[in-house]
Amino acid sequence: MHKLSEEQIKAELQGLQGWSVVNGKLHKDFVFDDFIGAFGFMCKAAIHIEKMNHHPEWFNVYNKIAIDLVTHDAGGITQNDVSLARTLNSLK
Repeated sequence: MHKLSEEQIKAELQGLQGWSVVNGKLHKDFVFDDFIGAFGFMCKAAIHIEKMNHHPEWFNVYNKIAIDLVTHDAGGITQNDVSLARTLNSLK
């Protein structure tokens, strides 16, 4: 998996609602009605994440989940990160 260029990342962000690049990682904050909504999202996401074998950095407090995506082996954002971001958006 190869790291995407700045131009490629900018182009991909056009189709990734709510995602941005923060500290060299794709980042999005998800907000739900309550803890159950957030936790349910994490459970649904975990199934897809495991199938992709591409695990996010995520942090949950009550109804909020902050997610960062980066491919450490490639040293940056790759198409795998973009694909996972699309999948996560589709689950919300």
